[in-house]
Amino acid sequence: MGRKKQGKFVRPDNKGKDKRHKMKGKSLEAFEEEMHTAFEASLHLEKGAEAPQVKLPCPLAMWELGHCDPKRCTGRKLVRKGFVRNLRLNQRFNGLILSPMGTKYVTPADREIVAKNGLAVIDCSWAKLEETPFNKMVGTHPRLLPYLVAANPVNYGKPCKLSCVEAFAATFCIVGFEELALLLLKKFKWGTVFLDLNKVLLERYAACQSEEELLSVEKEFLTAKPEEDEFDPFDVNSGIECGNLNRRQCDHEEDDDSSEEETDTSEDSEDENDAEVEDEKTQSSYQLRTASYHQEEEEETEPKTSQ
Repeated sequence: MGRKKQGKFVRPDNKGKDKRHKMKGKSLEAFEEEMHTAFEASLHLEKGAEAPQVKLPCPLAMWELGHCDPKRCTGRKLVRKGFVRNLRLNQRFNGLILSPMGTKYVTPADREIVAKNGLAVIDCSWAKLEETPFNKMVGTHPRLLPYLVAANPVNYGKPCKLSCVEAFAATFCIVGFEELALLLLKKFKWGTVFLDLNKVLLERYAACQSEEELLSVEKEFLTAKPEEDEFDPFDVNSGIECGNLNRRQCDHEEDDDSSEEETDTSEDSEDENDAEVEDEKTQSSYQLRTASYHQEEEEETEPKTSQ
């Protein structure tokens, strides 16, 4: 028996490869249209209406090292909701990577990289940076984020200590995809506070044309004199005394004049009161004298009539 004749080998279609090439060739206009569709779908989900599954127009990923509390980890929550996928150590990512090992900063020029290849973050603890194997998280475009203030409950108000969702949102805002930033932040109760705290900086970063301009904006912000805090008259712990807010505040000169007038009028009123008291005393004494005089006359006339 001879061997069965084998047919000619035909290479199977690589649908995944074709899909990747199609994604790379997507225009920014198509990306923005998909972004707007995803944002509108997320709003329908918030209202409770039936809507198709929210699908982001670019891939989001993260390397998760298990340093954070699972209940507070924003990256894990985004993974559970299907917005982010986990990466293994030594697994390569071709999009933009937010990493402390980066040498360049995120700028609006990274817009096309994010649109075509996506964005990745490293989910590690800020207290364990020395233990984090950054060399095993490889990619083509590592980046740093400029100065921003955290709004997450763990590091609220602290500069640069952003959570995963804040890092995603900051990058989207800088490269001009604000709707994606809002879509992710709305998954957290405190999420939109991040945009409120950093509104001015994010707008200025997004308007920069180069990394040098972005760094100059950051430097200008950090070296600027802090504005004086507005005085809150209802803050009982401020240690500052204030007048009655229901009354018109007068100048010091008007206060002095009014105080002098008040003292003059008070002195006059005291003099008038004293005069009235003296008049009353003299009148009462006069009445007593006249009464005693009539009494004496009556005593003198009574014996004469009896006689």
